Amino acid sequence: MNTSQFQVTVIILVLCVLKVNTQDTFIAAVYEHAVILPNETLRPVSHEEALVLMNQNLDRLEGAITSAATQGAKIIVTPEDGIYGTRFNRESIYPYLEDIPDPQVNWIPCNNPRRFGRTPVQERLSCLAKNNSIYVVANIGDKKTCNASDPQCPPDGRYQYNTNVVFDAQGKLVARYHKQNLFMGEDQFNTPKEAEFVTFNTSFGKFGLFTCFDILFHDPAVTLVKDFHVDSIVFPTAWMNVLPHLTAIEFHSAWAMGMGVNFLASNLHNPSRRMTGSGIYAPDSPKAFHYDMKTNEGKLILSQLSSHPYRPVVENWSSYANGVKEFPRGNEEFKGTIFFDEFTFVKLAEIAGNYTVCQKDLCCHLSYKMSEKRSDEVYVLGAFDGLHTVEGSYYLQVCTLLKCKTTDLVTCGSSVETASTRFEMFSLSGTFRTQYVFPEVLLSEVKLAPGEFQVSRDGRLFSLKPLSGPLLSVTLFGRLYERDGDEIFYNSGSSVKSNASGYTFYVLILVEYLCLFSFILHN
Repeated sequence: MNTSQFQVTVIILVLCVLKVNTQDTFIAAVYEHAVILPNETLRPVSHEEALVLMNQNLDRLEGAITSAATQGAKIIVTPEDGIYGTRFNRESIYPYLEDIPDPQVNWIPCNNPRRFGRTPVQERLSCLAKNNSIYVVANIGDKKTCNASDPQCPPDGRYQYNTNVVFDAQGKLVARYHKQNLFMGEDQFNTPKEAEFVTFNTSFGKFGLFTCFDILFHDPAVTLVKDFHVDSIVFPTAWMNVLPHLTAIEFHSAWAMGMGVNFLASNLHNPSRRMTGSGIYAPDSPKAFHYDMKTNEGKLILSQLSSHPYRPVVENWSSYANGVKEFPRGNEEFKGTIFFDEFTFVKLAEIAGNYTVCQKDLCCHLSYKMSEKRSDEVYVLGAFDGLHTVEGSYYLQVCTLLKCKTTDLVTCGSSVETASTRFEMFSLSGTFRTQYVFPEVLLSEVKLAPGEFQVSRDGRLFSLKPLSGPLLSVTLFGRLYERDGDEIFYNSGSSVKSNASGYTFYVLILVEYLCLFSFILHN
């Protein structure tokens, strides 16, 4: 064999090895976990008492992990707060925390549990991954001591982080991520000094991870996709559903489509706190999802995914809308509130038609046809261009078609879960000033519509066929990350007015805000 033949043989052998060690598809699993909660007390318990509760939750997670592995899953994602629950302050959560080392230490806790002190939770998670030959993604708490030489060191001498960990199929710790964007009331944890961009490689693709509220911000979520080129995101969450635009299955599936990645979302199951909604989403369509406000049971979800999904590209989200001659405004526009944001609405008066509604720089265009025009249901087209400032500060541009709660226009934008009106077709577009737009379609009883709609390369969200169920909402949810620091009083479409109606609107917003904050603190 000459040198040239030898080189060709080596190349062929290398390609064969790479082919064997990579997979075109894989089975993913997420578990919606009905977490066992601690007693409602802010008094710290002993570490042993904390471990008893955590092992009770780990017993349930073990059943899901074993079942997923038996059904061929290569990776399973479990929820945020899924091992110890919620209802903590900084002191009371401390007994539940462990010191989680940097994965670069090359550690399998199942084989060497005492290498970094006492770490029973990491040991058990590692053994569950190793014994079932499956990647396990879990959310636990990390503690790191600090001293006065660190000017940011908290008064109690430690940092506490909301932390995702990943153990591979051999039980090795391969990823650790500290949550960057803490939700309001999450005072038991610290924010890392810098945003972390955490990835891990497998034979079935490259993964990135972040947690819950992170999804609404640029870092680390968008950066993982745009700069680190991950194929899939694993996403532990404790998500409280907010209709009409921010239910878990609705927004998470839209994020997968808008960013062009697989998205594995595992939520807590706690209907009393409006927490449900987990799923496995591909860029083209949801593959499997679960939404259940009626029972108190957990749910294991599995589906097959492409290891390297095709990434459909929207060249320009405003291209189609900018080319549309503005449709008739029709009846008079009016204001309404969706999750504390003041939208501009126009009522859909006929069974079919074309409408335009604008707010500031955003104009939304809708073409539609209903199966029938019911007298007991009202639909509107809405636009919002402004800074949302309630549980966080983030700039939105939103175009939405939605059902009002009642025939009274005052209720347009309120939460509603059921509808009776079916749509034969719809086409929604907007003059967005961002490339980050997330397309949502939600049907009656909070169901998704896989395979029933599409986004064109020029930014139009349209139906492929008559919808399979009555419609709750169709939305293009845009994020202008660069404007998240805009002033609070630019939140609405117009400046604050000094007349009585203007004051009344903002007083009502303040009351709603206080009610929401009280609900979060006491639940």
